[in-house]
Amino acid sequence: MTDSRHVPVMLQRCLDLLAPALERPGAVVVDCTLGLGGHSEALLTRFPEARLVALDRDKEALRLSGERLAPFGDRATLVHAVYDELPDVLDRLGVPRVQGVLFDLGVSSMQLDEADRGFAYAQDAPLDMRMDQSTGISAAEVLNTYPPGELVRLLRVYGEEKQAKRIVAAVVREREKEPFTNSARLVELIRDALPQAAKRTGGNPAKRTFQALRIEVNGELAVLERAIPAAVKALDVGGRIAVLSYHSLEDRLVKQVFAAGAASTAPPGLPVVPERYQPRLKLLTRGAELPTEEEIAENRRAAPARLRGAERVRKDVE
Repeated sequence: MTDSRHVPVMLQRCLDLLAPALERPGAVVVDCTLGLGGHSEALLTRFPEARLVALDRDKEALRLSGERLAPFGDRATLVHAVYDELPDVLDRLGVPRVQGVLFDLGVSSMQLDEADRGFAYAQDAPLDMRMDQSTGISAAEVLNTYPPGELVRLLRVYGEEKQAKRIVAAVVREREKEPFTNSARLVELIRDALPQAAKRTGGNPAKRTFQALRIEVNGELAVLERAIPAAVKALDVGGRIAVLSYHSLEDRLVKQVFAAGAASTAPPGLPVVPERYQPRLKLLTRGAELPTEEEIAENRRAAPARLRGAERVRKDVE
């Protein structure tokens, strides 16, 4: 069994998608989700002329990947930032346009593997879940302080949890006795709250609740809503973007931005479509591409991945 901690998901396919844009001399590629640096290392190795700008909100990830990418010297610039801050980062670095952008969304292997971060429901840990532990509120604070109606909405929308009302009723009852601090108590409560039929489907019954809390704590969807359009805007003509999503909410958002960019905005009936109405993007994937069965067998964390790619085909017309 390969150590899944160090196996970047759909690596070869991501490199192939970005290759036509990154083989140009002086190309700049942005890894918006550096994590442990697996994708970044492969990008720098495969495209020896390219420069990398890599973002992560997790300081520990930046430290570890900094060691890994040290051999590439000044070809790699690592920045402590959330990926919706991409325009500011590029502005500070004096990089007006980039040739490639990669997003590998979701929780990094390191965050799942470090017990004290509280992301994994398989081991007891403090309910934290912040990707940047220097800012924001923890998952425990969300559970202990949000009104019941807001918690139900979170679980339904972000966790796609059909049993949200049952789980929240149990959470509210329990938090009045004693505030939540650790993940094991929450996992046990969810198991007890769910009907038997619901426990038999879809893996660990706590998975959807943990996903919802993580998305809320880190503002993931709101950040992504800003980040994907910003990344498209930063692309040079001929530049390419590849996005790996791990649940349907992320994938839907990426799909919508790409579809809008690939559509003509011309009013119906124009005999000739002016350039400002022409599509800005060309889709590079038919729908979302999935990992192969072989890859999933080697790296179980690849199983839910969905990959979409697009190419910038025209400038913004002012």
